[in-house]
Amino acid sequence: MPHEVDESFLALPLRALADAALARARALGATHADFRLERVRSAAWRLRDARPAGSSDTTDLGYAVRVVHGGAWGFASGVDLTMDAAARVASQAVEMAKLSARVIAAAGSDERVELAMEPVYADRTWVSSYETDPFTVPDAEKTGLLAEWSSRLLAAASVAHADASLLTVHENKFYADTAGTTTTQQRVRLHPELTAVAVDPESGAFESMRTVAPPVGRGWEYLTGAGGWDWDAELAEIPELLAEKMRAPSVEAGRYDLVVDPTNLWLTIHESIGHATELDRALGYEAAYAGTSFATFDQLGRLAYGSELMNVTGDRTAEHGLATVGYDDEGVAAQSWNLVKDGTLVGYQLDRRIAKLSGFERSNGCAYADSPAHVPVQRMANVSLRPAPDGPSTEELISGVERGIYVVGDRSWSIDMQRYNFQFTGQRFFRIENGRLAGQLRDVAYQATTTDFWGSMKAVGGPETYLLCGAFNCGKAQPGQVAAVSHGCPSALFEGVNILNTTQEAGR
Repeated sequence: MPHEVDESFLALPLRALADAALARARALGATHADFRLERVRSAAWRLRDARPAGSSDTTDLGYAVRVVHGGAWGFASGVDLTMDAAARVASQAVEMAKLSARVIAAAGSDERVELAMEPVYADRTWVSSYETDPFTVPDAEKTGLLAEWSSRLLAAASVAHADASLLTVHENKFYADTAGTTTTQQRVRLHPELTAVAVDPESGAFESMRTVAPPVGRGWEYLTGAGGWDWDAELAEIPELLAEKMRAPSVEAGRYDLVVDPTNLWLTIHESIGHATELDRALGYEAAYAGTSFATFDQLGRLAYGSELMNVTGDRTAEHGLATVGYDDEGVAAQSWNLVKDGTLVGYQLDRRIAKLSGFERSNGCAYADSPAHVPVQRMANVSLRPAPDGPSTEELISGVERGIYVVGDRSWSIDMQRYNFQFTGQRFFRIENGRLAGQLRDVAYQATTTDFWGSMKAVGGPETYLLCGAFNCGKAQPGQVAAVSHGCPSALFEGVNILNTTQEAGR
């Protein structure tokens, strides 16, 4: 059943504050102004060996005014929910724009802020897809479930310790601008996670294994079996898999065919495609902090990103996606578009300024601010590798490999500032011998360049292998902002990938 925006949020003086701020910005000569009021509630619970180890519950409430004045950006924020205060914040934003314009002129630049056009959306409301808001569930029920799951893991002889955590977010946002767009939105998301640790009492050696259940744009139903994940099955298999991992041999470095599960491949997509196709990065606007991109703007329509099987979309509309919205923080409607088509770079992620600057007719809705105190910046959409319509199952992919490795779950990674040279590890690695799984391996990392890796993709799984994974903690910008984002993908086969032995690489 669809939800409505919380009455307690709608009871705030949303429109009156927006009217006061936007009217002041117009009166002071702003050519564009937008107002954004947010209430973001975030809560977390942590357990160690089935006992509470910490919790938090915070709410961030405030508003922001952003203007274009004299060809420059201005921004200011406030927390005083009065009309006079909102007007003062707008005045501060205009003064900031005037100061920015002087700094830009002194630097000898003639670059002016201009925004791509976007239709007007009046009085639009959007609520994400979920059944039960986790904040309506008693805390005792949340910690009780985490404790019960932890106890299941601890009951196994192979498990010495168990950590459990749950992160939940309820986000409300009201947006209005001088063009006439007004939107009200509500999003819910959560991330449960359990980790089992095994310790050899004689040698002191240890290993860990984490659940691979992804964070989702869903509600409490995700933890009770109605959200598409079989928690009982995963918790039941972890102790045995962990014990096997403790006994597993160390990998022999060399070239292997890889079958990569979506629970691992999503992170490679995030780092080597998601960040690389943010156009502000490709143009150098993030060079001082987040880096640039090898996928430079002059290569649009020409760069061979990967094999012809590679089709990647940017998507702000995917149901249950962590980056899914109705409208972005510039009043742009959510969209889905191609980033890589048949292996060729064909698109980027854009906000309104970058779109106009680069000759695009329209933004694809990638502006986002993680709090009312921060200015919107270009952020990642749900960037996803599309499955092959009649593609094979994961088992069929494995059956076609003579000597290889099946990779499950994400762990650590490293990638350069151009998003080109990388290496990734995982939670579980299984030997593939003559088309069959033949036990686990340890100390595995796969290493490649972005184009070599995606160019080696020889088969893409079918829709039944597709899974929407992701993270809560994608970082970007100065001051730093954090955003949640999902990445969907199927299982996929990569040929001749370089495998490193991480223990040998560390000199141990």
